[in-house]
Amino acid sequence: MTEVREVRTDDAGDVIEFLLNQHQQVRGLLDDVLSATGPERQQYFDAVREMLARHETAEEMIVRPLTRKAPGGEEVAQGRMDEENEAKEVLASLEKMDVTSAEFTAKFSEFRQSVLTHAQAEETQEFPLLRQNTDAEALQKARDRVKRAEAMAPTHPHPSAKTTAMNYVAGPFAAMLDRARDAFSTDS
Repeated sequence: MTEVREVRTDDAGDVIEFLLNQHQQVRGLLDDVLSATGPERQQYFDAVREMLARHETAEEMIVRPLTRKAPGGEEVAQGRMDEENEAKEVLASLEKMDVTSAEFTAKFSEFRQSVLTHAQAEETQEFPLLRQNTDAEALQKARDRVKRAEAMAPTHPHPSAKTTAMNYVAGPFAAMLDRARDAFSTDS
């Protein structure tokens, strides 16, 4: 069994530190997918797919509403939502591909770059906006809410959930179906 790298997020003081730690983990997993082959590549892809599905859902539910409250935040939040919605589409299509194929490698390489660009936009535009316009206690509470949202979030991309509201409505049902799907796929 392949060891999937983990980054400690328990000691993150607020939601921004927590998400920055996760971004580091995602960067590593993206690299692991491309450097691995065969079944190991599938394991790394499954790990990054699940992490991204949970991470993005939690950001859309918890972080984006905070961003929208900040001056100029609506535009920043919408930009990140647009990127995440596009990523869900690509991730869903990657999930259907053979991870050993050249087509997967090419598409995943493009996807990796878009994820890195998205993380950079969050880190340079959204997180500073939150830090400047949200009090420390709210950012700490947001960290706890993100953790809870990730625990209940779907484990696969759901391109139809394009808004914060849709994540609240469809998320729990999609998460239940995803967990059943995951259980059956590991039994075979």
